[in-house]
Amino acid sequence: MLKLIKTTDLCVGMYIKELCGSWLNHPFLRGRFLLSNEQDLKQILNSSVSQVWIDISKGLDVPPDAVSLSPEEAGKQADVRLEGITEKTTVIRSSMEDELVAALRICERSKSAVVEMFSHVRMGAVIKLDGVDILVDEIARSIHRHPNALISLARLKTADEYTYLHSVAVSALMIALARQLGLSEDLVHEAGIAGLLHDIGKAVVPDAILNKPSRLDDAEFELIRRHPQAGVEILMSSHHVSALALDVCLHHHEKDDGSGYPFGLLGEQISLFARMGAVCDVYDAITSDRPYKKGWGPSESIHKMAEWQGHFDESIFKAFVRTVGIYPVGSLVRLESGALGVVIEQHERSLLMPKVKVFFMAKGRTPILPKVIDLAKSTCTDRIVGRESPEAWGFRNVEEFWKCFL
Repeated sequence: MLKLIKTTDLCVGMYIKELCGSWLNHPFLRGRFLLSNEQDLKQILNSSVSQVWIDISKGLDVPPDAVSLSPEEAGKQADVRLEGITEKTTVIRSSMEDELVAALRICERSKSAVVEMFSHVRMGAVIKLDGVDILVDEIARSIHRHPNALISLARLKTADEYTYLHSVAVSALMIALARQLGLSEDLVHEAGIAGLLHDIGKAVVPDAILNKPSRLDDAEFELIRRHPQAGVEILMSSHHVSALALDVCLHHHEKDDGSGYPFGLLGEQISLFARMGAVCDVYDAITSDRPYKKGWGPSESIHKMAEWQGHFDESIFKAFVRTVGIYPVGSLVRLESGALGVVIEQHERSLLMPKVKVFFMAKGRTPILPKVIDLAKSTCTDRIVGRESPEAWGFRNVEEFWKCFL
């Protein structure tokens, strides 16, 4: 059984499953080990790591009076923290319709801010984190008001604006995933900053390469692969960037099986936040239109990512699916009744019962008057039986079925 405890409750004999924080925050190369001596304990206590996961099946348990959280309880604790935020900051849950309008404004402001940030970096200026903090706070509040709206909207970007809105989308996904994992609001904020800054190294890559519609040659590809190190160099010059953000910037292209770059780190060598960054970065990349390819649908992307053995940390990927859904907003699905529809909103407690706007009957290939079906309602007898490809049916712009609120 796993427990999340404060580092001050650690003692020799406990088995450490995960040090909560960047690898830059502690001196250990491995993330899982038996705490067998006082010297290692002292190094952890002197580091900036404040929490650790321990496995009591492999080592000592905490004393009865120590505060600990099981993985399940940690998820419940996240809900408690969010309720507290609602009371303190008067953030009220919004409808999908209302939050899409707010999210559109946030995306526009965020894109402008990221464009300006990239421009400053190209001119040799230092990134001002005050503006980044404000931006991430806005994104986090939107995600809290309605988790689907901004994440779904940020996915719909043109190939030309990909570089900038990708940073915004990954920030939003990191925030949502961090909350799904039950992390503290301070760490949720740090995750959002890390997502916003993770690709800053691309500021030194020429636009002609970033937006090249054809295959990159070896030299161009190598320049692209250098962007994590270039990003860290840029962020290091800004001084006040956290170790967590540096870690995600440097390692978001590492893979669980060691086949990633720049260092080919394997499994536990990759920090929790870098593993989160890897999933969020890839999902937004493959669902977005790029100069050289059209993006995959959201549900198809989740399905493909699930097939890539060794690419992602399994537990992080499962948490990510719980975050965006098995059938994310914008997915074309077939219902048992034979109706085809687009997922327009997730259900809070079930991945299989979203709201779907149906508009077509598969039998006879007949359009029908669009209507919304809430699969979670007790009176609903329909259910999703599979995902469909819009291209296979000749549908264009299925996203308009949930964007119609804008």
